[in-house]
Amino acid sequence: MPAIQSSGASAMNIGDRGPIDEYNTRVETGRLRNDEHQRGIIESLQHLHEELQEYVAPDVVHPDIESLHPQTTSFLNSLFHRQPARRSTKIPHHLPKGLYLYGDVGSGKTMLMDMFYDTLPPNITSKTRIHFHNFMQDMHKRLHLMKMEHGNDFDAVPFVAADIASESSVLCFDEFQCTDVADAMILRRLLEALMSHGVVLVTTSNRHPDDLYKNGIQRESFVPCIELLKHRLHVINLDSPTDYRKIPRPPSGVYHFPLDKASKSHGEKWFKFLGDFEKDPPHSAVQHIWGRDVIVPKASGGVAWFTFDELIRRPTGAADYLELTRTYDAFIVTGIPGMTLRERDLARRFITFIDAVYESRAKLVLTSAVPLTQLFLSRDEMHDALETNQRKPHTKVAADEGQDVDDVMRSLMDDLGMNAKMLKHSNIFSGDEESFAFARALSRLNEMGSQQWVERGMGLEHAGGKAEKDAWQRVRSRFREDSM
Repeated sequence: MPAIQSSGASAMNIGDRGPIDEYNTRVETGRLRNDEHQRGIIESLQHLHEELQEYVAPDVVHPDIESLHPQTTSFLNSLFHRQPARRSTKIPHHLPKGLYLYGDVGSGKTMLMDMFYDTLPPNITSKTRIHFHNFMQDMHKRLHLMKMEHGNDFDAVPFVAADIASESSVLCFDEFQCTDVADAMILRRLLEALMSHGVVLVTTSNRHPDDLYKNGIQRESFVPCIELLKHRLHVINLDSPTDYRKIPRPPSGVYHFPLDKASKSHGEKWFKFLGDFEKDPPHSAVQHIWGRDVIVPKASGGVAWFTFDELIRRPTGAADYLELTRTYDAFIVTGIPGMTLRERDLARRFITFIDAVYESRAKLVLTSAVPLTQLFLSRDEMHDALETNQRKPHTKVAADEGQDVDDVMRSLMDDLGMNAKMLKHSNIFSGDEESFAFARALSRLNEMGSQQWVERGMGLEHAGGKAEKDAWQRVRSRFREDSM
């Protein structure tokens, strides 16, 4: 079976130096010009480097060959029993979150990948860097050989993924893309299987994950792969848009999980970008609302920064949030936990805050312990609700159920094998109104995380500079007046 070109501890590895040390050296020697936007990206590389210093990949266990053959059932069994579900792939909780670096030609993708790969810590003794096109060619060759040996119905993806994982605990792709339907059909399962064996993925691309395989055949089958990339890798924009004050926008998106080393600097970067340190240095503030004092721990310009405990665990409510949105046009909330049924009151309060921010058209930056889709209930609770619902007698699911369910919620439910009817009749929510508020909050968070929402009114040069910012401020003023 052909092997992917890989290496152990490379001779090019620059000792114990991390990406930030190497970057500083190149700046000091004149090989690179210091750039704050690029430095922010290098810091993301450094965070992963530090996580990898302590990372021990699990032993790779190949799946049993027999389990990958299709299970045969009699005709009668096929009539009265559902086919067994394909074995689920579980990704280790301690797996470091990888990186997805995207940008136009000339944005420095190759240099950044060189710097990351060549400074990988010495404990990473198996690593691979390969062009993504060559990787997929090799993958299809391996899959073909397995099927020739075991038959066309043999599920070769898990076995080949285990082979690759045994060769590399860190896998770096240059120029990730998907232009072929054959690639699109296997990519999610392949990447998920690699992660389940503890492989850390780092990749460069010309496109944001949402723009991969656009207009491709059966693209809907590729969407789960896009969601996997966005949830399991930090997506970082290498292009350097600046506002009219020449402050570089942080390279990552506004939402960050988990609460790892990189989360600590995530809030700081966005606070510096959204605030106005020159005219209004960071400070605490007090807002007087209905005869009470609401403390804003950190503020600058139009941005307010709270931890989750400072904003949500305190006795605050809708009136407080509405008043805050009249004073500030951006909010940073850090340290958000995953909320289960035991924290239902906190979840309701946080949803109320999200609604206030959304309706005021303000910006929102978050760091959380879990993905957005698990903020208000855990995957275990979803599974428990599904099992409880299935035990209820006479539960039928109409073919058209789900038409009124938000796409974000539906994506989560599809991933868990649920449908709209199951959700509505589960014991997760106390009623239709609460289930609607949950789905709406996810939808609004999804919209507020879009590039269009984040960049609107920031005065970015490509959007019109300061004139665009001033025009948006007038629009927001009308929103404030309407809410009074």
